[in-house]
Amino acid sequence: MIVTEHSTRPLGEEGLANYVQRLRGQLSLTQKELSFKAGIHIQTIRKIEGGQTSRLNQKAKGGLAAALGIPPEYLDAAAKKVSPETITTLKFCPKCWTPGTTPDQMWTDLRSKYCFACGTALRNRCVSCNEPIMSLKFKFCPYCGANYKQNQTTS
Repeated sequence: MIVTEHSTRPLGEEGLANYVQRLRGQLSLTQKELSFKAGIHIQTIRKIEGGQTSRLNQKAKGGLAAALGIPPEYLDAAAKKVSPETITTLKFCPKCWTPGTTPDQMWTDLRSKYCFACGTALRNRCVSCNEPIMSLKFKFCPYCGANYKQNQTTS
């Protein structure tokens, strides 16, 4: 099965347990493989998928998001059984962000508007087509092909 951007979004009333199980299945990972990729204990994966917990600490949330290739906000949305848009949008600094990496923690704060490192305005939409940025796995917009990374001009 090909995993598309749309298929990684939490579905309506899908809880955290079903969401993590679905994504793990799409990636053909065992619980043990997911726990290794996420850098968290397998018991944590079992508790999440067993519905015994829907609260994730920062380490578990960040590790799972990176291992599953999703924004951490998707895990929050699934835990609350709401649309990801109601949680927050994915933001990044077009100068400091390294394509393919997870966004810096300081950029994901709801109140953050500018990068604390360089002062550049954070971006949550494509500059070319204005579509919301749903993943930073790749450096190009899946809708129009525009590069997310702001070009560094040398004088």
